[in-house]
Amino acid sequence: KEGFKPMLKADLPNVKQTLKNGLHFFIPVFILIYVLFNNYSPMMAGFVAVISTIVAAMLRRATRLSLKDIMGGLEAGARNAVMVSVACGCAGIIVGCVSLTGLGLKFSSLVVSLSAGSPFLAIILIGMASLVLGTGLPVTASYIVLVILAGPALMDLGLPIIVAHMIVFWYSQDANVTPPVSLAAFAGAGIAGASPMKTGFASWKIAKGLYIIPIVMAYRPLLGNGTPTEVIMTTFFTTIGLIAFTSAMERFLFKRLNLIETLLMVAAALALFWPNYALSGGGAILLALLAGRQWFSLNSKKAIPA
Repeated sequence: KEGFKPMLKADLPNVKQTLKNGLHFFIPVFILIYVLFNNYSPMMAGFVAVISTIVAAMLRRATRLSLKDIMGGLEAGARNAVMVSVACGCAGIIVGCVSLTGLGLKFSSLVVSLSAGSPFLAIILIGMASLVLGTGLPVTASYIVLVILAGPALMDLGLPIIVAHMIVFWYSQDANVTPPVSLAAFAGAGIAGASPMKTGFASWKIAKGLYIIPIVMAYRPLLGNGTPTEVIMTTFFTTIGLIAFTSAMERFLFKRLNLIETLLMVAAALALFWPNYALSGGGAILLALLAGRQWFSLNSKKAIPA
């Protein structure tokens, strides 16, 4: 849609050589997962991961670190930790105020009352709260505040604790792409040399499709709380549902969608997200027909000689 083209084959890096040069850096990742699954504290897991990363870097001459490199990395880590520490400290103050004043219970009861017992409306309200919090808090602080305020409300509505936490965690990521404090978008704008605010609003627009995932978590077995067949089918329908939703938002798939195609794409997206496998199957067929029509239309125009 925007006219971007893929890189030329000659400019692409060699996959085998890239994996050969960096494959050993997967070792610290596996070590970190192993340590966490063996119930070590997050601090110890982080320490072991740092040490194993340094050791892994020493395995190849191209990635070997000098003492100066190691000290520089530790210094950069300490500098980056300052921002996180300040955010956690501020979040701790907010959490303390919420706990001592009883605001958390009041907010939870307010969400349950306004939603009239509907998990769907409660999730919408929590999404709106995350949008407000995201303008002034980083991701970690936004998650902590939201889980204190909204987590009990979701569990009161009958959602499992893992689903409630994942819904709040998912929405708290909005802080990264919500102007005027969309830190991830601003970082990307700095690298690309683009306008920070334009990049922030573009990222906010693109990320809005992800608001649907928590609703799917609440109504369908997306987190493994179902049979393997249900999980596979839900994952498949949700994935292609996001494609349909994004296509409808941008009015573009293989080429620009006309008004009727856009409305049909919206219908396909709604059917794919709806917690009914028969309806989702119909949505998948509709999406396939729309995609096939656009694909053949695009290729037939290319085949016509000038």
